[in-house]
Amino acid sequence: MQTWSLVSLCVLLGLAVRWGVSLNSYSGAGKTPTFGDYEAQRHWQEVTYNLPVQEWYFNTTKNDLNYWGLDYPPLTAYHSLICAFVAKTINPEWVDLHKSRGYESPAHKLFMRATVLVADLLIYIPAVVLYCLYLTEGSSKKKVSTLLCFLLYPGLILVDYGHFQYNGVSLGFALWGVLALGLGWDALGSVAFCLALNYKQMELYHALPFFCYLLGKSVKLGLMGRGLFLLVRIALTVLVTFALCWLPFLSDPGQAMQVVRRIFPVARGLFEDKVANTWCSLNVLMKIRSILSSDSQMYLSFACTLLAVLPSCIRLLTKPTFWQFKLALANSSLAFFLFSYQVHEKSILLAALPACLLLNDLPLMAIWFLHASTFSMLPLFLKDGLLVPFVVTSLGFLYFSIYLLSALERCSEEELRLGAYHKLLFCLPKLDLAWIVRWKFYVSVSVMAGLSIAAVALAPPPHLPDLFPVLVSIASFSHFLGTFIYFNIVQFSEPPSRKSQKKNN
Repeated sequence: MQTWSLVSLCVLLGLAVRWGVSLNSYSGAGKTPTFGDYEAQRHWQEVTYNLPVQEWYFNTTKNDLNYWGLDYPPLTAYHSLICAFVAKTINPEWVDLHKSRGYESPAHKLFMRATVLVADLLIYIPAVVLYCLYLTEGSSKKKVSTLLCFLLYPGLILVDYGHFQYNGVSLGFALWGVLALGLGWDALGSVAFCLALNYKQMELYHALPFFCYLLGKSVKLGLMGRGLFLLVRIALTVLVTFALCWLPFLSDPGQAMQVVRRIFPVARGLFEDKVANTWCSLNVLMKIRSILSSDSQMYLSFACTLLAVLPSCIRLLTKPTFWQFKLALANSSLAFFLFSYQVHEKSILLAALPACLLLNDLPLMAIWFLHASTFSMLPLFLKDGLLVPFVVTSLGFLYFSIYLLSALERCSEEELRLGAYHKLLFCLPKLDLAWIVRWKFYVSVSVMAGLSIAAVALAPPPHLPDLFPVLVSIASFSHFLGTFIYFNIVQFSEPPSRKSQKKNN
């Protein structure tokens, strides 16, 4: 009873922080002609409510795709339609075709914020609670502490409630998939992940680990017996789930292809803005757009992403344990973020989810990465007027997570799983790697704090107007690349312990 009381308190605190962030101005408020992501979500409600399904993804006189055209899979459109029915009941002006463009009012802002909160309450938060209670080790106090840190991750809160999106829905479905696989409910886990993929196509970042884990498990059970039955059941589950999600578009192949073209545009080039990935960082030294054609950029991105994700996936195929699965999720999502095509800065949230899954296992490294992931989106938050929420939530998360999870105390070489590093550095004298990691953490946090202050307080030189966004991008990239290397080494190292491995299996 006491545990559930603490869980309720954590959930209430998480909701309070989310609602506090939502009280700020929203993305694109008053900025004509396209406003911002807030208007994009409202406009999708307008389109899905007023137009037939067959016109949702097509450019028509009633649906201008150049004005926030739908570019997410069908489940996002269905969610917008549900929200639109509620909006129409409250105030028809909110979804009036064409006339509602750029609509702004306190009542509508309250409604839109409430839709994000309700979605989190129904999908994301229950999955977080159940994961922390049933798939993390330790005492009840430790599990509740992990839960609170999970819910207080500032990156997701600032993007969904400040910048305004529904990333909690797709990440929540993915987390339900992880939870189901961890409990041995493979078919249900497949359904949940298919829903995540049909809500946001960026969930492809997590697709390979789900596929390799289930395939490896089937092979391990034997493809001439139970394994074959499991594989067929999962395949049928995936096909049926996708068919139901795409049902309105399957009667006409042209409809389905138009949806695919909308959710996978390839004409905009390799990258946009100052994202903390390989291509944007490399572009500082050499102008990739000038050197390579668009097709060459796409092929290069595909090859690098595949090479980066392959070792982790092969390891998971040969050792399909839940511990390997969690590490593969982190490695796959980081590989996609660092090397894939047309990465947005908000895509780091897809790598943040697996890091949150590791808060209980590798607290310092997970906290470090999560803090860096939030910092990497600083230019976006400053653009949206979210400086105060960014500072408050980042400092709060850093303090509570380090204190509650004893992150700086739990950083011996064994707990950080640094044994493999000694084998790699055999030619050097024995180093105190745990001490080095701790000091790197202190220096890293100081650098991020210094760059944040400089980006706010200092004016860039006239000839370098993007100086601070570029510095934030490069600093964040170095963190992400280091984390990617670390998690890959950990995945190829020994499992945590016999007791933990037995439970995870």
